[in-house]
Amino acid sequence: MQLTLSRFGQVVTAAMFALAAMSTAQALELRSADIHPSDYPTVKAVEYMGDLIKKKSDGRITVKVFSGSKLGSEDDSIEQVKLGALAMARVSSAAMHNICETTRVPSLPFLFRSVEHQHKVLDSDIGSQILKSCEDAGFVGLAWYDSGARSMYTRNKPVKTVADVKGMKIRVQQSDLSVAMVEALGANATPMPMGEVYTALKTGLVDAAENNFPSYDSGHHFEVAKYFSLTEHTMTPEILVYSKRQWDKLPEADQQIIRQAAQESVPYMRKLWAEREEKSRAVVEKGGAQIVEPDKASFQAVMKPVYDRFITTPQMKDLVARIQAVK
Repeated sequence: MQLTLSRFGQVVTAAMFALAAMSTAQALELRSADIHPSDYPTVKAVEYMGDLIKKKSDGRITVKVFSGSKLGSEDDSIEQVKLGALAMARVSSAAMHNICETTRVPSLPFLFRSVEHQHKVLDSDIGSQILKSCEDAGFVGLAWYDSGARSMYTRNKPVKTVADVKGMKIRVQQSDLSVAMVEALGANATPMPMGEVYTALKTGLVDAAENNFPSYDSGHHFEVAKYFSLTEHTMTPEILVYSKRQWDKLPEADQQIIRQAAQESVPYMRKLWAEREEKSRAVVEKGGAQIVEPDKASFQAVMKPVYDRFITTPQMKDLVARIQAVK
């Protein structure tokens, strides 16, 4: 009987070690990248998503966010996600244009009539379809975040009509669509990473850039480009993407936890974004920025070649038509 009990004890001990090992093996830390500073709405939203994931998984799954370009540029982050070296990245959807072509659609100039229109579109099956289309390129689209309306800001003179832009050197995102949009205005596009824009403006390497109020503020661009013209030419959304290589290794239950948490983080992000936009506008105006009300119609009138060049497939044309039909 003593031998039997001894063997039983060994079995129990081995089982306990096995269960502990399984528990350790199932523990998961998701690494996520963002180029923006730690207090930026996108960073806070992914951290909030991480809190939700931790709660939903009883502490088993956690998220660690690397903000402030600690893991490189958006292009670097996208490459790491594709390879599976990173679980997630929050990037501008413009950075995905050449990887997942349907992401070009919500970046089209003057496509959305308002923020409310944009939200209604991205929260619908249209937004889901675009996210889903990125899987063939190696990315699982989890959520759309706000990035506000992008407007133009300049060093030497205010921009009031499209004629004022002619011949300017304008920094754009590293996206063919962004380049084409600026060229349609009669200006010279200069693609470069966000981290290089301040110096480029300060030294005169570029005459202008285009972005939203929070980026204009957080990048301190208002210090070297005082004229902010409310062209609001695009409402390019942010996109949260997950590595398909890593995703396919997850149990379905974990996939569900991550998807649900990502979607639940969207309203939180939008709240933070609206607050940040208001705060940033106040900061830049106090810092000497001059807000200019331009003739938007003059800009919109020259955008047809951009649509013709980039909306080339039946699927993309259908998406544009459906977006424009959303009331």
